[in-house]
Amino acid sequence: MEKLVLAKEGVFPVVYNHIGEHISDAPKTGLQFPGTIQGEGKLAGVPSLFIRLSGCNLRCIWQMEDNSFCRCDTTYASFHPNEIIELSTDDVFNWVKYNLDGIHHVVITGGEPLLQKRALAPLCQKLKEELNVHITIESNGSLFDANVAQWIDLFSISPKLSNSVPTPEKLAAYQLNEAGPYKFHNQKRRNIEALQAYIDLTNSSNKELQLKFVAGKSDDYNEIKDDFLSHLSNWKADDIMLMPLGATREEIAKSSPLVLEMAIRNGWRFCPRVHIELFGSKSGV
Repeated sequence: MEKLVLAKEGVFPVVYNHIGEHISDAPKTGLQFPGTIQGEGKLAGVPSLFIRLSGCNLRCIWQMEDNSFCRCDTTYASFHPNEIIELSTDDVFNWVKYNLDGIHHVVITGGEPLLQKRALAPLCQKLKEELNVHITIESNGSLFDANVAQWIDLFSISPKLSNSVPTPEKLAAYQLNEAGPYKFHNQKRRNIEALQAYIDLTNSSNKELQLKFVAGKSDDYNEIKDDFLSHLSNWKADDIMLMPLGATREEIAKSSPLVLEMAIRNGWRFCPRVHIELFGSKSGV
């Protein structure tokens, strides 16, 4: 059986491990029971368990309107070999099962989950067939896999704009270089064929889609329109979301007014990040 590679939290927030043993450490939410809420998108506020897979095909560093920089808020899930857990599909399934309690929503996130499509498809099938949970997958939209997609209820797709490319100036600001994990930073970010496949599947089924663009500069809406939406067909305005750039409350507060105006002017949805408002920028919540 193929194994899944998970980031350090694995399944979260939980009170039992994958063999059903009680964990002495309380969840990072500060609550004494498993589960948190979905913090973003159409299901914001819905009680959920998260599965965070490790590995990403992109490396993102953004520049904000004031010219400061903002890194991906889950860099540890992208390329840190010392912060991973390897488990079988059955172990991950059991980890979820032991912590579901009254929760009916499972969110699969990353990193980029579809890099592990071969092991992910049987996990999603097992979650759907044996636990009948609602499954959201969070992806950067550069990949599509029909075997995984058939088991998903909501595709939360966040295509990355050109502002996310880690330029030499951005790398220097974080004392990074283009070697090591950042050598892949020029990999394809815009995959129109994959995005259209998500749109077509949701239009021909009862599945849901949200295209969630992280925005933080005043001209980002032009790129969303010209480089993405104008090349896609049969998308719905209700499915287009703008999320303010930022990994902390302070960064989000800086970019929110700009993004709010951008969303209203274009008839798109403004997408807050409720989990950061509630818990801050820590992982595992």
